Amino acid sequence: MNKIFNVKIQHESYGVLLNEDFVNATQFKLFLKMVQGCLELKNDLTFFNGEDFLLHIPFKYLIDSVVTTSQNSYTMADHLIQKSKIEEKHTI
Repeated sequence: MNKIFNVKIQHESYGVLLNEDFVNATQFKLFLKMVQGCLELKNDLTFFNGEDFLLHIPFKYLIDSVVTTSQNSYTMADHLIQKSKIEEKHTI
């Protein structure tokens, strides 16, 4: 049985921007590295798989979103902790 990896990007105002499942661990890790790179380099998240999946999330929405993996929900405490880390990073 294959393990399913899930990536969920959720914005507090716009809701779920992405909820994608991966069955390949390598593709999952590469996608997470791409998301991390966009956050660190302040780039829009744009991805096209060459067939049927196109994603574009502008950085201004991505930075205010919570990215979770391998879980379907998160608590409000998790959201506030993530948001405080992002705000702390911008003030430094």
